[in-house]
Amino acid sequence: MTTIPARLARVTRVAHSPEQARAAVIQLYRDWWRGAPEIISIYTLNVTVPFFRQCIRRRFEENRYVSDTRSIDHLVLRGRQEYQETMNFWKNTDHIMGILLAPKGRPQRSFLQKFYEGRDEDQVLPAATGLVNHVP
Repeated sequence: MTTIPARLARVTRVAHSPEQARAAVIQLYRDWWRGAPEIISIYTLNVTVPFFRQCIRRRFEENRYVSDTRSIDHLVLRGRQEYQETMNFWKNTDHIMGILLAPKGRPQRSFLQKFYEGRDEDQVLPAATGLVNHVP
């Protein structure tokens, strides 16, 4: 499969108002929403399109209450980069399953709970180990 990296490239724009930031987020969300069937077919994922779209929505809902336009610009830039890399088939199936579909929420733990686990940092998370059958 031949990829054309510039096919999905967009000029990075800085939002000067909350309305412009909202429009950029909605455009990114629409791109992910419309690209869901193609992503599933490219990576041969064992999930349905509605489930994948639900996961996309959950990822956008995690940042729903961010109000700083610079933070929104940064999140849109990262989301656009992830979208372009995903659509150009520059990721592995485990990246898609582990990064896009796995919930990132982890319960807060105290220092002693982390100490009993044997680590004190939250950066050490287990990697995705394969496909998980998530069919609702």
